[in-house]
Amino acid sequence: MPTRKLTYGRTTWIDIIDPTADDIAVLERAFPYIHPLNFEDLLSPLERPKLDEDDNYIFVVLHFPQWDAKQRLTRPKEVDLILGRGNIISLHDGTLKPLIDLFKMCQENALVREELLGGGASHTFYVIIDKLVDYILPIMRKVDMNIRKLEETIFTADPRTVIMKITEARRDIIALRRIIRQQVPVLEALEKTEHPILHEDLEEYFGDIVDHIYRARDIIDENAEIIASLAETADTLASHRINEVMQILTVISVIMLPLTLISSVYGMNIDLPFDTHPNAFIIVSGLMLMMALLMLYYFRKRNWL
Repeated sequence: MPTRKLTYGRTTWIDIIDPTADDIAVLERAFPYIHPLNFEDLLSPLERPKLDEDDNYIFVVLHFPQWDAKQRLTRPKEVDLILGRGNIISLHDGTLKPLIDLFKMCQENALVREELLGGGASHTFYVIIDKLVDYILPIMRKVDMNIRKLEETIFTADPRTVIMKITEARRDIIALRRIIRQQVPVLEALEKTEHPILHEDLEEYFGDIVDHIYRARDIIDENAEIIASLAETADTLASHRINEVMQILTVISVIMLPLTLISSVYGMNIDLPFDTHPNAFIIVSGLMLMMALLMLYYFRKRNWL
């Protein structure tokens, strides 16, 4: 997509979706004071979250979660922000809804554009990060809802289905946890940054963003503990069901052992009791049935069944 630009007063917001080498070359010519290594980072497929400070600008790389319905896994989506004097540059892949919606509202609504850009580039920088961090909390609520459903069905649903759902949830929580934890030190550093480009009155606002990321981190940590406990519970239930099956099979084997022995003995070509009796089959079958019933009674009395 082409580079999009919004301007109000002395503030300009440049938004680039899926930046190419040509887009970066244009930025290099327009902003020669930005370090070449930072431009190199902009073309990196997935740069680690970080905060770089220069005398003339601040460069921030952040990751935010995005659900991949095909792989059924949350994946990190990178957002690169460059805050300069009177300008803010955002680069991303165009899939993060809050960022797309914010730019669209500024394009279509003059009041929103005035409110966002009228406070200066540092204010726009804060609002963009705040919207993206707030977008994490609904994702956390969705994860909570999925875990609650697992808690309600873990004792009634099919064990294989429950184990599969727990495994998927656990994998997703691990991915979310990795994404969120990487943002914490970057946003903490941003809160403590004393840079002439950043207004001093924004420190409390960035502190509020840090509080939100702390809350998201605490929620995902708690979810990780809950899903681990659910996994242990599911394993225990599965082991208990396996033990029950093994117990029944063992009892059947023990009952069949003497019966098999008797039938094998009577299959031998030797003289045996009742072998000439006209009702030998019925007598031997009755003895075998009585033996089986006595063994069942004994097992029941010992609470083995």
